[in-house]
Amino acid sequence: MRGRQGTARGRAGSGRGRRLAAGCVGVAVVLGGVLPGQQAAAAGGFRSGPGDAGSSGTPGTYAFAEDARRVDGAMSPADAVELEPGRSYRSTLPATGTVHYRLELDDTTNLYASATVVPPPGRGTSVIDGVRVSVRDSEGRSCDADTSSLGSGGSPHPVAAWAMREISPRRSPCDDAGTYYLAVERAAPEAKGASPDPWEMELTTVSEPALEGTGPTRAPGEWNSAPPEPVTGQPERRAGGAGFTEATAVGQGVWRDGIRPGQTLFYKVPVDWGQQLYATVDLGGPGPAGGGFAAAALDLDLYNPARGHVEDLGMSYNGEPKSKSLAPLPEVAHGNRLDPGRQTGVMRFAGSYYLVAHLTAEVADDFGDGPVPLTLRIRVSGAVQEGPRYAGQTVPADVFTVTGEDRDAAAGGGTAGDGAAYRSLALGGIGTGSALLAWLGVWTMVVRRRARP
Repeated sequence: MRGRQGTARGRAGSGRGRRLAAGCVGVAVVLGGVLPGQQAAAAGGFRSGPGDAGSSGTPGTYAFAEDARRVDGAMSPADAVELEPGRSYRSTLPATGTVHYRLELDDTTNLYASATVVPPPGRGTSVIDGVRVSVRDSEGRSCDADTSSLGSGGSPHPVAAWAMREISPRRSPCDDAGTYYLAVERAAPEAKGASPDPWEMELTTVSEPALEGTGPTRAPGEWNSAPPEPVTGQPERRAGGAGFTEATAVGQGVWRDGIRPGQTLFYKVPVDWGQQLYATVDLGGPGPAGGGFAAAALDLDLYNPARGHVEDLGMSYNGEPKSKSLAPLPEVAHGNRLDPGRQTGVMRFAGSYYLVAHLTAEVADDFGDGPVPLTLRIRVSGAVQEGPRYAGQTVPADVFTVTGEDRDAAAGGGTAGDGAAYRSLALGGIGTGSALLAWLGVWTMVVRRRARP
């Protein structure tokens, strides 16, 4: 199970549709194109039974945001480059020392900054190593800090931590407008077995405006903490993504994939205001004859829309089916941030919640490097409630909302916006394909006429 610590303050389609899609795919192949989601589906396709192919992507790889800007962290705050809210950045975290990035903040907006570190694959590392992040004011005082470790398996894989500058109901030095800094460092670089190499890193920042009028003055109170029965039914095959920005959308249901030793899969679940999220993970079997045992085989982590860590679980594996559920979580509510409990405080936003599954590389020692069946059973319960009225715009826009496109993507297995792109490309493909077929028809007639005596 992932070790965590921090100082965060209170904080199914019809047959007709399938035939139409198949026709569009055929046209795309003729024209040399690929429809949105087609490449991932083809690469991550399944073969039933123990031969499940699993998701596309090489174990140990991470899909950084395509638009991430490369920046260098500064050893001194005075040399720090500015991070703009809503943008993604790619940087490098050295084995030792703290790197700094500058934040220019007003006196009304909450700012959430996260760092996702990617240790190099193929090397062991310390179970207590990971990433530590903090937001500090111009005088070096900490506004907030958080640490994420690699967990009991010690298998290199992406982990994320976040820190915030939150406008407090009680006067705080961190409420003032001015220059702040995001400081990032390794959690335990000197620990036995810690990787001596620099780590690649993805940085994101999200801003949240103040509320119109007076917001809640206390946490919502008691919530339903009784775990429901896991969702049942025939699993639908859904290949996981290789990073936060490529996370595969899923909703309530049963979703299956194959995960290889050393691989990390990313999924995202739209959870609206007033809703609760429940997740159970099944690790399949049976394994090969002779068995084996991995004490820390699987890590499953849940992150909120700002990549704040919510909950995690660890699971052993002996080649036989295993199942485990995340602890019940409260309904999503803006007022959750006023609860002193960390687990409640992080459930402060609606939006995409990320489930990140990692199978430790050591599983290959006893069971080979083929994919192990992985099943996610997801339940989203509760009536959708009206969200808070913000006095401004979140950055990125709609990061703390659930749209119709989000729900469509979760049902269809893509990302928000894929549906429109698919339809546009499909129509274009059909139009171009029709023109091509017409041209081929004319060409055939000309050839036949020329062939006549």
